Amino acid sequence: MNQRDVEGAARQVGDSKVVECGARVGFAASGLLHLLMAWIAVRIAWSKGGGSADQTGALGNLSGQPGGKVILWVLVVGFVLLALWHLTEAATGSPGTEAKDRAKDAVQDVAKTVLFMGLAWTTYKFASGGSSSSSGNTRDFTAKLMHQPFGRVLVAIIGLVILGVGAYHLYKGWTEKFREDLQGNPGDAVIHAGRIGYVAKGIALAIVGGLFVVGGAKGSTKETTGLDGALRTLLEQPFGKILLTVVALGIACYGIYSFACAKFAKV
Repeated sequence: MNQRDVEGAARQVGDSKVVECGARVGFAASGLLHLLMAWIAVRIAWSKGGGSADQTGALGNLSGQPGGKVILWVLVVGFVLLALWHLTEAATGSPGTEAKDRAKDAVQDVAKTVLFMGLAWTTYKFASGGSSSSSGNTRDFTAKLMHQPFGRVLVAIIGLVILGVGAYHLYKGWTEKFREDLQGNPGDAVIHAGRIGYVAKGIALAIVGGLFVVGGAKGSTKETTGLDGALRTLLEQPFGKILLTVVALGIACYGIYSFACAKFAKV
């Protein structure tokens, strides 16, 4: 089987109605998680506790609701099919795209494939009655990594990569480049939500990356706690409650934009 055969098979899978509908469910699932994360972040800002303001906190919150397990299984399917769609996009690319841009798009689609497969696996664990903690898992991972040769450097490099992803989110939101991912006429409200959401998520990811860089420099895993730790770091700053609330509202906007992608994304 040559490359053309592989691309043809990937395009056929990506264009199937099952994958298309599943991918749109995946966008809606991402929207739901971000809205729950935003709600948890607001609770953390204005009351004690509140849970973990990341994907695992949102999934844990959902699993405890009536009918939550059923919704979680729907999310698992949506995330798997959304990951599959991104994988087919990585294999086929957009027709007429230059080789340089196609390679860049392929890297992004592979990264999103890994992201959504990870979300699918985490959601599966909650749907099947288990639990997880992304902050704890992240800290354990960085602790093991730091014990490897050049481990602290590797942790710092991971932080720089996350910083780069955050910067790209800021760029994509500020310039409204995300419009390229949409079709039809989503309306001004969706565009405004997308812009605010991407900028807010970019800020959150930049803080996560910065904490990884600091953790690598110090040789400490205290800072490497992922998104929940980053948002709680905001809370420790002057006017922390206001800052965290503003970022939480931005994350909610990203959730609204993700719901809109379930209808308007180019799938």
